[in-house]
Amino acid sequence: MDRITSNPRANPMSTPVATTRIDVREIAPYQRHALIFERFDALEPGQALELVADHDPRPLRAQFEARSPRGFDWSYLEAGPALWRLQITRLAAGGSCCSGGACSG
Repeated sequence: MDRITSNPRANPMSTPVATTRIDVREIAPYQRHALIFERFDALEPGQALELVADHDPRPLRAQFEARSPRGFDWSYLEAGPALWRLQITRLAAGGSCCSGGACSG
């Protein structure tokens, strides 16, 4: 079974948006975050990752906030207790901090 798949998601108000799904339960823990950031970096603004996990990935969110403040949207699709699904959408290129997180506002 393929761990990562791309699925078109229809938005009734616009063209379909490609969503990459990553089931981290099937990936070695030491590989997860690097793979997620690699896939996120490959997204165009408006595209999203759907993550599937067996826990709330709060440490991952903290990394996203440090790495790309205002550059992503984090939405829970399902919030446990046994299964967690969330969507991380890449925002417009201007949404992330240009100074690597050292900006004042």
